[in-house]
Amino acid sequence: MIYIMLFCAFFKVGAFSFGGGYAMIPLIEKEIIEIHHWLPMKEFLDVIAISQMTPGPIAINSATFVGYKVGGFWGSVAATLGVTAPSFIIIMILALLILRYRNLPLLNAFFKGVRPAVIALIIQAAYSVAKSSFSSIKDFLVASGVFIGLYLFKINPLIVIALSAVIGIIIY
Repeated sequence: MIYIMLFCAFFKVGAFSFGGGYAMIPLIEKEIIEIHHWLPMKEFLDVIAISQMTPGPIAINSATFVGYKVGGFWGSVAATLGVTAPSFIIIMILALLILRYRNLPLLNAFFKGVRPAVIALIIQAAYSVAKSSFSSIKDFLVASGVFIGLYLFKINPLIVIALSAVIGIIIY
């Protein structure tokens, strides 16, 4: 029964939260703390902190951690499937519709309009992150070195991240 409850609670989070993982946190909090009383606030804050530190989307990481805490391994599976299922279903429906109607001029015009908007959103996110990340000339030099390594020398991003970590340990 707990697995079904976990799946349904996180399905609701996945289905009714828009704007990414951080936008999901209030709904996750409501489901976990207020409705189901699965965790106290202190543990929920720990889950959010761990979810931010680990690779992957915060909503999926949160679902996995809460599911494990509440229902063990199968609880984590149920919660993770619950939070990802709405997006999967929506993407599958959209993919079928796009494949079926891909030659419509209206759909092509839609995508031509959306592409520049997506690029603008990525640039805005990069600017926002850069603005808060560069507090010294060292930061700028490391970022410049990473850009040069990736763009000019085509170094594997994983190697660049590892080298950046080593450089960070050395210079900071």
